[in-house]
This record gives sequence, C-alpha cells and structure tokens, in this order.
Amino acid sequence: MRRAFVFLSLAVAACAAGAGTAEVRFVEPEKFSDAGFGAREIGRTTDELADHLKRLASRLPEGQTLKVEVLDVDLAGRVEHRATRDIRILRGSADWPRIELRYELVADGRTLKSGSEHLSSMNYLMDAGWPETQGSLSHEERMLNRWFDQTFGKAR
Repeated sequence: MRRAFVFLSLAVAACAAGAGTAEVRFVEPEKFSDAGFGAREIGRTTDELADHLKRLASRLPEGQTLKVEVLDVDLAGRVEHRATRDIRILRGSADWPRIELRYELVADGRTLKSGSEHLSSMNYLMDAGWPETQGSLSHEERMLNRWFDQTFGKAR
C-alpha cells in the first residue's frame, strides 16, 4: 500500500512539473455585470473561475504562462427573489453566460499569443458536457473550456 502511494505521489509530482501555469486577475469585480451579490458571492465566483483557468493552463507545455485579466462576468440565469431568499433561475432566454477577458501566453520572456475575447454561450442549456463540469459555474466553465481548446488546442 505504501509503495503504491509513493508511486502515485511521484507520478503526480512529475505531471505537475511539466505543466503550464496561469496568472489570473479580476479587474474591478464589484462592477461586473453579474458575478453574484455581495463580496462573499463575488469572491466565490472569482475564486472558482480563477481555479478553473489555472486547471486549464496546467495543460500547456512546461514554461508557458497564461496571463488572464477578467474584465466582466455575467453568470448564466437571473437572480429572482423567492419567499425568504434569492435564487438563480436558468430559463435559457436572454440570460446566457458571458465573460470578457484579455489574455497573453508567454514563455521565456516572449509573447506567444495574445488577444481579448467576449465569450458567450447563447444555447448554454443545450450544451453537452455534464460529466465534464457539474459545479455551480458549470455553464461558465464549459464556455471557458471551448475558448481554451479553440485558442490553445485540446489537451495532448
């Protein structure tokens, strides 16, 4: 058992050593279109999006860093007041997720690729991929997955 754990630990460390990295910055998240209400929800949203972008960047070759500035977030659905609390309702109409960002992919002090994107997923309720992402920001994560794959290529 111990031998298997040591082998697994070494395998994980080897994979991590060969991975790209990400630097994610949120520009004035309190002014985002809809990243949640209040500092706690906005913080949860930005933390989850940053973690997801870092997981995506880990698929890049070693030595590459993806620098992302998130300029705006509009989460899928709309918040409606029901009885004693607010809940997010997903109707699939004009409530699709949107993310505006700038990015730069760098390695060895050189810019390999850069740009700005206005991501959106108008048919977000029809998207396949439930096994892929199932968290509270699954629609936004699938949208980021598509952008990453189209911009930097699918995982090798």
